[in-house]
Amino acid sequence: MGLTAPVEDYLKAIYEAELSGSAAATNDLANRLQIAPASVTGMVRRLADQGLLAYERYRGVHLTDAGRRAALRTIRRHRVIEAYLVQALGYPWDQVHPEAERLEHAASDELIDRMAAAIGQPMTDPHGAPIPTRDGVIDETRACPVRRAADRARRRRATSDRSRTRGQDTGRARHSDVVDRRAARIVNA
Repeated sequence: MGLTAPVEDYLKAIYEAELSGSAAATNDLANRLQIAPASVTGMVRRLADQGLLAYERYRGVHLTDAGRRAALRTIRRHRVIEAYLVQALGYPWDQVHPEAERLEHAASDELIDRMAAAIGQPMTDPHGAPIPTRDGVIDETRACPVRRAADRARRRRATSDRSRTRGQDTGRARHSDVVDRRAARIVNA
């Protein structure tokens, strides 16, 4: 099934949100994708119609088996590309994410398989996140807590930036914001 880049991005975001063990709320997805909640609601309905996720109004969304397979396929492409850029091309590990975001939607599965083979079938990306197998198997217990904290910090910064532009910033920092900023500094160091 050929999916568009925005659909793949939604599925990845829902997968990541589900790692916390609950349904992905549309507002959470809007924050993760840095788009308006109304846009998320429309896309969620379309993806549910395509059988990629289950959507229950006011309860959030869950990936179906087909949606999970598609999300893991995109995550595999992204993480293999990151690993290849670092190991084969000598990119600094903290500069590969934006490049992989662009390339993950264009790379074929065959190219990704060859890239993975060329660098010895890595189990994790340069940030420590597990790489799904070609068959969609992933060991989430290997996920890197520092990376997750850095991702949360990035999302909170984006949300905070939008809030300030709307005059809604309270100016109060939560403890988790401070921890996430420290983790982001470690990841970006």
